Amino acid sequence: MIIAVRPGCLLLCCLISIGGRPQSPENNSASVPPVSVSGYVFLDSNHNGIKDDNEQGIKGVAVSDQVNVVITDDKGYYQIRGLAGFGYIFISMPEGYTTVHGYWQKTESVPPGSSGAAKTVSIDFPLLPTVAHTSFSFIQASDTHVSEKTVDRMQKFRDVVDSVKPDFVIITGDLVKDALRVPETEARGLFELFKREIGKMSTSVWCIPGNHENFGIERHLSLVSPKNPLYGRKMYRFYFGPDYYSFNYGGFHFIGLNSLSFEDLYYYGHIDSTQLEWLKRDIAVLPLSTPIVTFQHVPFFSGVLSMSSFEDHGFDRTVEWEKGVLQYRHVVSNAQEVYAILSQHNYPLALAGHHHLQQKLTMEGVQTRFEQTAAVIGPSEEGGFHHPSGVTVYHIVNGVIDEGRFIPLDK
Repeated sequence: MIIAVRPGCLLLCCLISIGGRPQSPENNSASVPPVSVSGYVFLDSNHNGIKDDNEQGIKGVAVSDQVNVVITDDKGYYQIRGLAGFGYIFISMPEGYTTVHGYWQKTESVPPGSSGAAKTVSIDFPLLPTVAHTSFSFIQASDTHVSEKTVDRMQKFRDVVDSVKPDFVIITGDLVKDALRVPETEARGLFELFKREIGKMSTSVWCIPGNHENFGIERHLSLVSPKNPLYGRKMYRFYFGPDYYSFNYGGFHFIGLNSLSFEDLYYYGHIDSTQLEWLKRDIAVLPLSTPIVTFQHVPFFSGVLSMSSFEDHGFDRTVEWEKGVLQYRHVVSNAQEVYAILSQHNYPLALAGHHHLQQKLTMEGVQTRFEQTAAVIGPSEEGGFHHPSGVTVYHIVNGVIDEGRFIPLDK
């Protein structure tokens, strides 16, 4: 094993059915009654956002409710019978297209008084053609921790994006300063601030939640009830839609994962069972040769654990009880289970954040590089080392990802 630690269109994407329906994850019960959803993914030739009779459907697009995965037919038509998930439906953005209204939409729930009667919801996804790429670049950023006092960090981040001109940006969680332990009004203000700041980006942004986006779960500090309609993962979804999803670009399949679960008051790194079943279905429709890049907040593996002090109590403790089992809190506790699913495919790169420093982990005989980038919010100190703030830019040429280049935000 080698661990190298290096100091040093708003398409807001933070933006079918194979097998039975898994149970909803703990503390995250589904909120949408069972309905059927159908519609078209189509080429919006006249740019009006409406499927006209003469407009061509797009075949082979994956559509999902975060549980089921279906594929559009020759006419671009899809149908999900027995809607599951958490109130959202999305497409796995296909190669060579961009969206008109975004890659996800909120589903309608069964109206009160309907006695749970089945209802069909129609949702279409109009797309526009773009140039397909065999060579491209993207920036991975993480831990922006946005607040009114730190918007200058976002400007530095945008300056780098404007200089590099990547095809897109990925932000791997901890988007806002703190929704864990503050009241609803404050948490909503932070989410809205982040949304405004990202709206100033000059390219498309894909993001995924971190632990700081789990609204109100430290209830002894936030004084938020678990019955709050935005509690836990629901606030992130309210603002940014699906908290795990996939998209395609330049011949690669990118998968954003929510690597956080929580029990009672505290979070821990974990990919829940519902998400695992979705992941199996998402990649089942891919050729085995398609390269996969995952991105998430809490990493699968990390060298920081060996640099940090071991704390079994308190606010920043290293371990957490997960349903009666003591696990490391700041890495994904079921990483091997997730990797067993993904390793059957071409899986060159797993990206994460959380630890506020750039890390690169490779293992002999393992195809995947496990890499984490530094924090946008600022530099950090860990293990007696100074770790600068920055982002990482990756270049992909003819299906090969380079080693990535770290770009500091502070000169």
